[in-house]
Amino acid sequence: MAETSTRTAVIAALIGNLLIAVTKGVAAALSGSSAMLSETVHSIVDTSNEALLLYGQHRSGKPPDRLHPWGYGRELYFWSFVVALLIFTVGACVTVYEGVQHIRSAEPIATPELNFAVYAFSALFEGISWWFGWSAFKRVRGNRSILDAVEASKDPPSFMVLFEDSAALAGLAIAAIGTALSIYCRAPWIDGAASILIGLVLAAVAILLARESKDLLIGERAAPGIAQSIREAAEHTPGVVGVEGILTSQLAPDQVIANVGLEFEDHLRTPDIERIIGDLETKLRDKHPDLLRIFVRPHPHRFQGEVGLLDVGPDGGEQG
Repeated sequence: MAETSTRTAVIAALIGNLLIAVTKGVAAALSGSSAMLSETVHSIVDTSNEALLLYGQHRSGKPPDRLHPWGYGRELYFWSFVVALLIFTVGACVTVYEGVQHIRSAEPIATPELNFAVYAFSALFEGISWWFGWSAFKRVRGNRSILDAVEASKDPPSFMVLFEDSAALAGLAIAAIGTALSIYCRAPWIDGAASILIGLVLAAVAILLARESKDLLIGERAAPGIAQSIREAAEHTPGVVGVEGILTSQLAPDQVIANVGLEFEDHLRTPDIERIIGDLETKLRDKHPDLLRIFVRPHPHRFQGEVGLLDVGPDGGEQG
């Protein structure tokens, strides 16, 4: 359900941004407004970003093969990181450059009424897209704050669409205020200053999105609750006398691998240990369908300071 909601939000944002980009482009050509041109670039970048997110979602669903035995789940994280780079390089940098150029050679806005009409039209469609993004984000947010939910999320599109649309709405407000002030004060350079401010907003959003996507791309642990659940299930399994360590890794929003070190009763034979491991894996997969692979490493006795496996701390998180 959450995946379907996220895909719907991305598609809604793609359609909305495409229509808005065309409208803004025509208005920018007719009015000569720097802020409007910046908004056009912003919408074009957003449109391409949604297309890349959809492509990443499609690629991440490919099954494992001989070359990629763990599947293609992290392709979604790769394309999410590319989207963040595009927002910064094409969106923020180009917008700031355009604003600086307009300040250096400021010209009055030819048709301000057209600009304001486009701002209102764009705000309507961006607001609809934002609502889809917010609805998808609420499904994974729970009772956490927005920033906590973003840091805990393993599905970048679920919050990237929301942040892009929020930046777009903020950009429209800045552009409208800049246009109004440049006309009222008869100072065309204010329109260029508005473009620079829009670029700074985009840069801030891009840095936040890049940081979150990068952590997932290089390999982030799964939600702490999974490691804690594995520990509890293992400790209540007959024949298991201790859990030496648990290491998890997020491969995709719905794919997790876990490496578990267990200490078994000394009298158990190999067939008994194999049966216990099989029963434990079945129990864990029934409870956590996201567990793609579970590797159990038997320990003859407890090791102190072992390197490679992480223990589960009091808060349910993995620690050395």
